[in-house]
Amino acid sequence: MDEPIRGTTPVGGDAAAAGDGVSADGGARGAAVDPVPEVDADAERERIGAFLRRSVAAADAEGVVVNMSGGLDSTVTAALAVEALGPERVHGLALPSNKTGDANARDAEALADALGIRLDTVHLQPLVAAFGSAVPERFDLHGDPVATGNLVARLRMAVAYLAANATDRLVLGTTNRSERLLGYYTKHGDGAADLLPLGHLYKTQVRTLAAALDVPSFVLDRPATAGFLLGQCDRDELGAPYEVVDPVLRLAVDEGLAGLAVADRLGVAEETVADLLARHAASDHKRARPPTPADGD
Repeated sequence: MDEPIRGTTPVGGDAAAAGDGVSADGGARGAAVDPVPEVDADAERERIGAFLRRSVAAADAEGVVVNMSGGLDSTVTAALAVEALGPERVHGLALPSNKTGDANARDAEALADALGIRLDTVHLQPLVAAFGSAVPERFDLHGDPVATGNLVARLRMAVAYLAANATDRLVLGTTNRSERLLGYYTKHGDGAADLLPLGHLYKTQVRTLAAALDVPSFVLDRPATAGFLLGQCDRDELGAPYEVVDPVLRLAVDEGLAGLAVADRLGVAEETVADLLARHAASDHKRARPPTPADGD
């Protein structure tokens, strides 16, 4: 079973974005959405730093590899790794596959330079083209952005693990809790990693942490996107910004409230809540280990 990538419309996404009673930000008109609890940035930096040092030491690894897109999550992940391990033990990769990716790669190169880490840029388009020419014609990638995007994400992770194997390092994933709960990543692509330093933090909490790390404003201000398609952004794909998404997930998943109760408490349209929870349920397979025949025994 494959999955939509960022850049494809989610379950009910159009209804969430334009349904009756839904404002441009995905909430009920005129309603204020309760924020996700504020994180203690200093405490989180210490917690994540200790986690990284402990994990790298336990694996007897030389350091870590981070795929850097120039976006918020990968920048925060790299900055935390540098803070915990030192720049010489952090290796960055920029892996563009199109013109949008090329621009993001230039940002990643500038950020890596500011962090003092080595970064290699590998253009994936030749690999994508070679892959497309090698597989059977019925697997043609040209007319299917979902298949192509998932392939690119998996090629990125293949390069990351090649670098990790070559340098005796661990691969750091950059997925946050919001993305994990929504399945907003590619299985065995950006969802594959040895460690997930941000996996317990919602996207809005990552922003708070980024501010404490002095992440440049051009990163903080950039709309969240996977960079597969021109003009693509998470807000459009999810039908709401993370300021709405995160409280919905927190109440429904962490606190166990039913969808109608979540909508009522937050003042968010029922359609938006239902769409987000449908996405969460449909992506359960991404968060589970592959099943075996013995699992029911």
